[in-house]
Amino acid sequence: MTDQNPENPPPIQQPAPPANDNRRRLRELLSIPERDRSDEQWDEIIELEIQLAPGNRISASEHGGGPGGGSGGGGALSVPALLLLGALRLRKKKSQESA
Repeated sequence: MTDQNPENPPPIQQPAPPANDNRRRLRELLSIPERDRSDEQWDEIIELEIQLAPGNRISASEHGGGPGGGSGGGGALSVPALLLLGALRLRKKKSQESA
């Protein structure tokens, strides 16, 4: 006996939030004054900035694993993302020192 029956469809897993939700969340976090941000908020800002950086966007062709392997680098960050990460961490440190 199978559980796949039209009256009881299998549960659908929720996909990762779309980039628009990430952009909206980033705007919300950036609206908080730097001196008032918690460490968790700073960390989330940094993570979202890295995810949304043009060099780190995941395209559909990279998921396929087809010929050429894609340019994803196995999760390695691009140079612009590393520079952004450093700049954001420096800004966080300066903001916390002045508070």
